[in-house]
Amino acid sequence: MQYHALWQSVLGEIELTVSHATFTTWFKNTELIDQNDAGVVISVPNIFAKKQFEVKFNDQVKGVLSKNGINPKKISYTINTSGKHTRLNRETTTDMTPVTSAADLLFTKDKTKAMPVSVGNLNPRYTFDSFIVGSSNDLAYTASQAVAAKPGVKYNPLYLYGGVGLGKTHLMQAVGNEIVKKNPKMKVLYISSETFVSEFLDHIRFKKKGFSEKYRNVDVLIVDDMQFIAGKEKTQEEFFHTFNHLHQNNKQIIISSDKPPKSIPTLTERLRSRFEMGMTIDIQMPDFETRCAILNIKASQSGVTLKQDTVEYLATNIKTNIRELEGALNQLLAYAEMRGIEPDISTAEGLLGNIRHSRPQHLSSKQIIDRTAKHFQLELSEICGSKRDRYIVVPRQIAMYLLRSELHLSFPKIANELGRKDHTTAIHSIEKIEKAIKLDFLIREQVASIREKLYA
Repeated sequence: MQYHALWQSVLGEIELTVSHATFTTWFKNTELIDQNDAGVVISVPNIFAKKQFEVKFNDQVKGVLSKNGINPKKISYTINTSGKHTRLNRETTTDMTPVTSAADLLFTKDKTKAMPVSVGNLNPRYTFDSFIVGSSNDLAYTASQAVAAKPGVKYNPLYLYGGVGLGKTHLMQAVGNEIVKKNPKMKVLYISSETFVSEFLDHIRFKKKGFSEKYRNVDVLIVDDMQFIAGKEKTQEEFFHTFNHLHQNNKQIIISSDKPPKSIPTLTERLRSRFEMGMTIDIQMPDFETRCAILNIKASQSGVTLKQDTVEYLATNIKTNIRELEGALNQLLAYAEMRGIEPDISTAEGLLGNIRHSRPQHLSSKQIIDRTAKHFQLELSEICGSKRDRYIVVPRQIAMYLLRSELHLSFPKIANELGRKDHTTAIHSIEKIEKAIKLDFLIREQVASIREKLYA
């Protein structure tokens, strides 16, 4: 499209100055469709967006256009009736272009405008400062910081795994951004495994040159969603050689997946052993306190202070992942802003009430205890009884931990639910599981599996 590059530059600058919620809600699906002596015309998705741009964002758009050498007499906003928009990809490329280091120019200059380009496909918004740490991800966060401080030395490779929307991509790119910030000459490349597969196939089919050099001539290689490489033998072989070359030269490798290496089907044994030779850490679903913190921080970035009951409503009803949580918040803020009302709990209940139809309406103590007992193939009388055999004690402690983390019950109430008289037993059990989750892979897997079944 004729004005694609100019509008891509404008959106790139705006994205760095507004909150993620604001950018996604108002700017993402817009286009510059005309430019002439009379002014410029910008396409927006609906009447609400048109009003927002005319009243709220017009001066900001005009200012960024001016920075890019365009000084329109007038900016007009028109509603896109086709329902189609050009998708602008400013973060990830799939061509065979060379890796960019921070020492390269951050702007491509001509006489009138500057075009921002990504550094190694890294999103500058993904930093350690903007990552919200909780009990579900603090070990991964600490290990990532250690890698950023000493790339190629500490935890190589670093392998993060967990479900969708839990912050793996954010954390990996934060490592890359921190490395580039400290040492601008370091070459960092972030890609998805699908990109690696696609480029490898192009390399084979069309004899494209530069494939091996692109991936082996870096200081830090970050690969997202490694599970997609499973079953592709030739691609796995190529990645195996790439991995070996980088590792032998003390170059940092960071990998993410939805499963631990041993659980990825059709992953070759030699590649699995390479992935497991460094640090393997899972990121779990965020707990209630972390979800509340995420909501408060994201809302404040949009200039909104949510009431505590509204925050708790969202955090209680959305427990699967951060992405879904942010999406619900964005819906609430956009709806409230368009109608000029407060984003309170009644608005949230009316707008997002359908969430409750896909989640347990009232998760109970009995459900948690029953599910835990069933997971460990125990009778309810055993987990709530007096036996202290290890095969019963650990599940009982996990049940206590889940009663605390999911329902926020008091220690006396938790002890009572499991047939214990002394609430100090509950305190000890919960503390023990909290520590075990950070250090014991099996305990982490068991807790995560029970949680998934509770909210399935």
